[in-house]
Amino acid sequence: MREELIKLIIERLDRDAASIKADFVAEKGVTAKHTAIDDLLPREVAERIAAAFPANQEMRLMDSFRERKFTSKSLDKFDPIISDITFAFQDERVIAKVAELTNIKDAVGDPHLYAGGLSAMEHGHFLNPHLDNSHDGEQKNYRVLNLLYYITPDWKAENGGNLELWDEKVTRPVEIPSLFNRLVLMGTGDKTWHSVNEVKANDTRRCVSNYYFSPHSPNGYETTHVTYFMARPEQKVRRLITKVDSDLRTVLRKLKPDGFAKKDIYEKK
Repeated sequence: MREELIKLIIERLDRDAASIKADFVAEKGVTAKHTAIDDLLPREVAERIAAAFPANQEMRLMDSFRERKFTSKSLDKFDPIISDITFAFQDERVIAKVAELTNIKDAVGDPHLYAGGLSAMEHGHFLNPHLDNSHDGEQKNYRVLNLLYYITPDWKAENGGNLELWDEKVTRPVEIPSLFNRLVLMGTGDKTWHSVNEVKANDTRRCVSNYYFSPHSPNGYETTHVTYFMARPEQKVRRLITKVDSDLRTVLRKLKPDGFAKKDIYEKK
């Protein structure tokens, strides 16, 4: 199935290559270059993936003032199509095609899913504004692109759980609904604040996340930072808390570049 998915993804990207490339770099009032590609796969294929997506209780709950969501990298526990769609995005042919469309130089994948995997968000879940960590797990390559594939049938914008991209001062977002069978390509750097607003529906918003890296800094200069959280503009007290928290984690990362916790990565059984 993985080969078929790779073929379908490349065909879809080729079909609208010119418009994808133009839209990715178009000015939209936020810091992150981005584009949304709808109907990535034939609907019947996307529905198969959606039906196979693991239940929330089979995943790990991340619950803090920064975020609330379920995640998993334990892909070998689930229907093989879940691993196939995740790693289709890590295939060198797909990486090359996406890199061509987004003008990424020397793009490399994330085979251990250091920053990727599955996520699910139910009513009340959220992900506060943040900058993604700057590098891969080995601190060798810069993170340069997020690939977010949404896989909840009939998801509507009013359900919440939508991607938000912010201006540099995190004062106003552009909202990108997490519509079914939509792939979002989003550049990442040291000013690309983004978040997921609170899920309002009694349903689960599901996503397959992948990331690409490069030896070249997306910022045009060298920088290193952990995942740096902020709060929403109206959450003034939480903004203070998240700044202290993020600054502390930044100091700890400088003291120990490979981190203190065990790395959360995919290891094939």
